[in-house]
Amino acid sequence: MNARQAVAPRPADAAAAFVRPRPVAEPRLRLVVIHHAGGSAAAYFPLSRLLPQDWELLLLDLPGRGKSHTQPPLADMARLAAWTADRIRPWADGVPLALFGHSLGAVVAHETARLLEADGVAPAWVGVSGRAAPGHRVPDGLPDTDLPDDELMRRLALMGGMHPRIDELPEFRARFLHLVRNDLRAVAGYRPDPARPPLGMPLTAFGATDDHVAPPATLPGWVAQTRARFGRLVFDGGHFHFLGPAFPDFAVRLVQEIHQALQPATTGRQVFQPSTV
Repeated sequence: MNARQAVAPRPADAAAAFVRPRPVAEPRLRLVVIHHAGGSAAAYFPLSRLLPQDWELLLLDLPGRGKSHTQPPLADMARLAAWTADRIRPWADGVPLALFGHSLGAVVAHETARLLEADGVAPAWVGVSGRAAPGHRVPDGLPDTDLPDDELMRRLALMGGMHPRIDELPEFRARFLHLVRNDLRAVAGYRPDPARPPLGMPLTAFGATDDHVAPPATLPGWVAQTRARFGRLVFDGGHFHFLGPAFPDFAVRLVQEIHQALQPATTGRQVFQPSTV
């Protein structure tokens, strides 16, 4: 029996939180993707057709939606990160892990990586997308959680990434608003300790030219969150620039960044800040 076969079965709740579009028996890498506020794993399903065949994709549904719909939504970032780490930890069975998150998911991925690193099962790479670096305040960032329903929906629609006919489904709209308010509260209350040491794994910050939630000027600050390789990629578009027709090109760059992280470490720290792609 080889080492991978000897790994104990994963707890049911660890597997139940993930959508696994294409399970791989012996993957070279597992990529965990954590969605944006108000979103779910479903938005990131196209990645399943765009990754190397020997990579396994794990799309996480945070509490209150999708495969985790029976779990109550969490409005506290520390609890969200702990919940996420508990579900990812059983997958750290010797196969390299990469974490990618967008917006809310970026913060969850970053904080989860810290918890996993403290447990001795550090990811091989972390990708943060659509989120300003810790310590950067963006005045015109995410909407206020106390906005009236109609105004909150209007602000979210301007950001993109929403179903165009959501207002035609009152029950779904009400559930979505309850969920997104909790997600936004978790982000609004996020206050990381500025004195924490940086992560030991490579980190890439993804952004877009017209993203008012995470303007390009706020991305270089992520370099302070890692003592390993740092990369920064800025694409054309807004907060959800990669959804739709742009997904394949975005996936190519995502895979390239992870491949780079898997290469043997070189002497000295590498900082890559490519121009807009």
